[in-house]
Amino acid sequence: MRAERGEGLVEVTQEGERVVLEYRTLGAPAAESPLVVFLHEGLGSLSAWRDFPDRLCAAGSLRALVYSRAGYGRSTARPHDRRWRPAFMHVQAREVLPQVLAQIGVDTHAAPPWLFGHSDGGSIALIYAATFPDRVAGVIAVAPHLFVEDVSIRSIEHAREVYRTTDLRERLGRHHADVDSAFWGWNDIWLDPAFRAWNIEALLPAIRCPLLAVQGCDDEYGTMAQIEHVVRGAPHAQLLKLAGCGHSPHRDRPDALIEAAVEFIAHGRARP
Repeated sequence: MRAERGEGLVEVTQEGERVVLEYRTLGAPAAESPLVVFLHEGLGSLSAWRDFPDRLCAAGSLRALVYSRAGYGRSTARPHDRRWRPAFMHVQAREVLPQVLAQIGVDTHAAPPWLFGHSDGGSIALIYAATFPDRVAGVIAVAPHLFVEDVSIRSIEHAREVYRTTDLRERLGRHHADVDSAFWGWNDIWLDPAFRAWNIEALLPAIRCPLLAVQGCDDEYGTMAQIEHVVRGAPHAQLLKLAGCGHSPHRDRPDALIEAAVEFIAHGRARP
């Protein structure tokens, strides 16, 4: 399959301020091919996905939109004296993502996109689907967070020490123009005591689109309760539990995840 690519910048408003976000489009050249929007994790970016979006598009004859949120990648950096608020994922889902889609020309009414979100991106995808149930074709939520667990806090505290004492900062610098903006934006809000009460379970019953929740059995940032609670709130959801897999199934078990995602999208498109 011949793939087409495009790169650019899009300007949106985030909490009253203008920010510039980097984005890339790729995949099948046919306009009728399903569009998958990739929403990255709390330390992710456009480039941090590596070749996974390309592989998924090739396997399923899909199109993709990949972008970096403000504070990440080559998008507008977070001012170092500013912390994200506990509602930062709601802001991304309800305010920023709709603008990104509109600016790039995605008609979410005529041709709703599929959302593929990992970790924080998975939570953003769920919030969007609950807020705009008729403007999304389906959601693949990979290691999403519905609520804050002790294991998450312990792992994020450990990540803080690793960042301070090892070459993690240099390694993350491959994917972020301002690596401190990315790391401390994520780390500070997750370790903020005010964030412990964050919970999106009440939103789940509003999700009507096909929903696949994926989690690795060895996820160091969340227990299997996260995706099991997805089914409690959205009984139509499907679950995929991957053995030999940590918090990043697209890196630990990419072939299994691609196979499941392609099948899920194909079945979702065939649904009346």
